[in-house]
Amino acid sequence: MAEITAAMVKELRESTGAGMMDCKNALSETNGDFDKAVQLLREKGLGKAAKKADRLAAEGLVSVKVSDDFTSATVSEINSETDFVAKNDQFIALTKDTTAHIQSNSLQSVEELHSSTINGVKFEEYLKSQIATIGENLVVRR
Repeated sequence: MAEITAAMVKELRESTGAGMMDCKNALSETNGDFDKAVQLLREKGLGKAAKKADRLAAEGLVSVKVSDDFTSATVSEINSETDFVAKNDQFIALTKDTTAHIQSNSLQSVEELHSSTINGVKFEEYLKSQIATIGENLVVRR
């Protein structure tokens, strides 16, 4: 069994955004293999996201982005379970990035958004990874 160092845990945590103990356990389960640990955390994160999907998400943010030439604007609403998360920097960044993505791809509906690709992955998978990282159900309302 490989020696799991604090530096390894730190690197995995910075790479995935997962909790310290989750990272340590993933490294232990994969005998220190970084890539396998990332994959394991991703799989566990998707499971966590599925468990949170039934929770009510009534708090959140409305984001507005005006085009550079001021000819159009995009409005999106993303909800979380608590106002605490809605004030979180990571959630705010998610909201801004999503609104910019909607505008740059001229998406017209939530369904189009979920089937689109952001940062090289389907938006639906991207949102699930954010749910796993943030720890609450997140819903794009409009």
